[in-house]
This record gives sequence, structure tokens and C-alpha cells, in this order.
Amino acid sequence: LQSSNSLKASYEDWLLTYGLSISPFHMRWQTALFNRQFYNWGRWKPRFLYLWFSIGMVFGIVAMFGSVILLGKTLMQTLTQMLTEAPKAQNDRMLQVVVSVLSSGLCFRVVPGVNLPVSQLTYFFSAILISGVIHEVGHGVAAIREQVRFNGFGIFIFIVYPGAFVDLFTTHLQLISPVQQLRIFCAGVWHNFVLGVASFMVLFLLPAILFPFYYTGVGALVTEVTEDSPANGPRGLFVGDLITNLQDCPVYTVEDWNSCLGDISEKSQVGYCVSAATLQQLSFPARVYRRLDGTVECCSNNSLTDICFSYSNNLDSHLYACLPARKVIEASKICRTNMDCQKDFVPSFCVTPSLENQTRLIRVKHPPHIDMLYVGHPMHLQYTVSLSSFVPRQNFLSIDLPVVIETFCKYLISLSGALAVINAVPCFALDGQWILNSFLEATLSSLIVEKQNRELVGFLILLAGSALLAANVALGLWMVTAR
Repeated sequence: LQSSNSLKASYEDWLLTYGLSISPFHMRWQTALFNRQFYNWGRWKPRFLYLWFSIGMVFGIVAMFGSVILLGKTLMQTLTQMLTEAPKAQNDRMLQVVVSVLSSGLCFRVVPGVNLPVSQLTYFFSAILISGVIHEVGHGVAAIREQVRFNGFGIFIFIVYPGAFVDLFTTHLQLISPVQQLRIFCAGVWHNFVLGVASFMVLFLLPAILFPFYYTGVGALVTEVTEDSPANGPRGLFVGDLITNLQDCPVYTVEDWNSCLGDISEKSQVGYCVSAATLQQLSFPARVYRRLDGTVECCSNNSLTDICFSYSNNLDSHLYACLPARKVIEASKICRTNMDCQKDFVPSFCVTPSLENQTRLIRVKHPPHIDMLYVGHPMHLQYTVSLSSFVPRQNFLSIDLPVVIETFCKYLISLSGALAVINAVPCFALDGQWILNSFLEATLSSLIVEKQNRELVGFLILLAGSALLAANVALGLWMVTAR
């Protein structure tokens, strides 16, 4: 359109009329529709706003130094991991590293479609947009509070990432004192921090907030079972089931579910007490052979109900029996050794499922339904079953609403914190650049008299901060995408 002689003028007029700007990979929209609202906010309770943005100024300065320490520490950890771990082990831990770094505020390691579930893209982009808007609202209100002219507010999309910006009158901004400038430049990261804290409080108080509609502490409610989940089936889990136990581990919340699965995965397989008479009645002759990993199998590979169990007696410590799993487990006590099964002088044995390494037999209780018996890796169960700690008090209430609120709050905490940390870095084109320049003007003007020398000091610090950030971004993306 811009290269067309007949359409160029009308196209540019249309863009100007609607405040649009379009270029490769970037589109933005600016408007003055919200200027009156911004001025109302900026003139509301001047004393309170002065205190509010002064606290934000202190926070922004601390965040600037803190972000450098965090980036340096993260870079050292990444380099250490790259040098000490084998590629395969490094890839196995990739998601854990990304999640932990995201929680620390380094959002540039999140790549949609690589380590971010497609089903959660809506949360991700909504949280980015809201965090960006709150960030820019902070700048705009602080600028009006410091008598800087406010020209407009806008939003943009860079590639696929949304954001926001404010347009301030540069001449007014340059005329005010460095301390006033600091209040304006630090307002963005300060508002992101406040948004993160507010989201955390909502997340922490969610059981109390939703108490009239949902109750907690009675189990983990199933909200979704993926089609390829090993828990999917006629005797598996269904949406609306309430899980109360994993083996002998009680489940009251989703955290308990995750903790129980973690313990089951780390500890050895538990056994079940079976009397000698029952063992003799249920077992049947079967060929015993060893798997490649050294474990023993004594049942037919085609059996869907029988499992090979191992047990020991006083004569031989390596006995095996192919038993119907449900009959063995349902009326049995959990044990670790034969001593746990001695009761009322009835000869009993502690029979333990003979399974491949990392594979577990897990009994999942979800009354009033029959217990689900799961054979597989505990983490497969964790990844394919979605749960909620909130149980609706009425049938018409959505079981997904608490999960939506929880997930969105977690994204706001992570991404708003990320914007606060990243923007505070003393790096070119970020808030940290202007925070650093104003901070040097406010603190070094008496020590370094020549403004040119102060600018040189600021330039060198910005160069180092930019290199540190770029190194983290490059290594972070490599860690995410390397296979």
C-alpha cells in the first residue's frame, strides 16, 4: 500500500486518523481517549501519590541493582549446568530449569509451543498485556503527578507479544529534577511489583474468597483427564471424581497429590499383606524370566488383571507368584516386610509387585467408585490428570473457575515480576537505562562535575548491563530449544 502511487496518501491518512502504525513484525495503536482519565488519576490525592511514587523510586533503584545480581547468578548457574551435565540429562531437566527461572522473573526463557502448553497461551498473553498496561499506567500517572505533559496511551503487538506504552512530552521530562525523573521511570517496575503482590494475595486468600461457593481440604477434584492418559478408561478417573488417597498417602489438596506422587516415585514399591492360604489359593504356576533391566516377570504379557508379585519366606528369599492384582490389594494392608503382616498368628507374607524400574503399582481411591489400580510411571499420572483443590458446594457451579483464577494469578505473578526485573536492568532501551541515568545525575553530580564524564560512566554501565542481559537471553533460548 505504501508503494502504490494511488493508495499511499489515503492509506497513510487512514493510519494517522486511527492512530495506527504498521511495520514488519510490529503494529501499534495510540490514542488520546484516555488522557482525561490519566489526568484524573494523576491529580488524585497529591500527598498520597507523592508518598506512593517515592516508595516506588526506592524500590526501582533497589531492583536495578538486584536485577544485575540476579542476572549474574542466573548466567553462572546456566554456564555451570552446560559444562557439567551431559546433553541428555540437561534436556531432561530443561523444563524444571525454565520454570524455576520464570518464577525468578526471567520471562525471556518462555517460548510458546516449546516449553509453554498451547492450552495456556490465553493465560500467557493476557497476563503479558495486563502487566504491560499496569506498567505504563504507572509511568503515565507518575508523569502527570510531576507536571509532565501526557500526550497519549497505546498498545502494540511485536511479532506475537502484546504490550503497552505512554507518550510523554520529552521537553518537560528533561526540565524536571533527577529525583522527579526517578519517580516517573521507577513507577513502571513498582506497579508491576504491586500487581505481582496483589496477585499473590488473591492466590493465597482464594480459599477464603471462594468459601461461600467452594470448599477445600476434602480431596483433589478431577477437572480433566487427557485422552492418552493411562488413567483414562472404564475403571479409571472421570471429571468430577474426588481423589482422597494414593496408596496410604492421604490427599486433601492438589499439593498433597503432587507430594504423594513424588514420594511414591522416590521410594521403593510398597507391598501388600496376603495370608499363606490366600496366596496358595490365588497363585498359579507360571514361567519366570528376567527382563532386560534385571527385574523378574512371571505373568503373561497379555494379562490385564494379573501382576507378578515377589515375596520371601524363611527358606527362600526369592519367590514369585502371578496374582490377580485387585483381589490381592483391595482387602490387604500395606507393608514393607513380612514383620508388618504378623497378626493373630495367621501366617502371612508381604508380597511386592515385581515391576520394571521406575514403574509403580498405585492404588487411587476416589469414593464412591471402585479404586483405580494404576501401573506405570507416577509422573505420567501427574501430567495427564488435571486437578483442583476446590469442590463446588452446588452442582451448577463450574469446577473450572477456581482453576482458571489460580492459573491466571500464577501467570500474573510470574510475568509481572518478570517485567519488573527485566525493565530494571541497566540496559539500553529499557527503563533501567533512564533509571540509571537519573540516579547518576542525582548522586554523582557533586563527585563528577563534568556532565560528559557522568554520561561516559553511565554508558559503560549500560554496555555491561546490556551484554549481561544479552548473554542470559542467548543461553536461555539455547537451553529451551536445544534437543
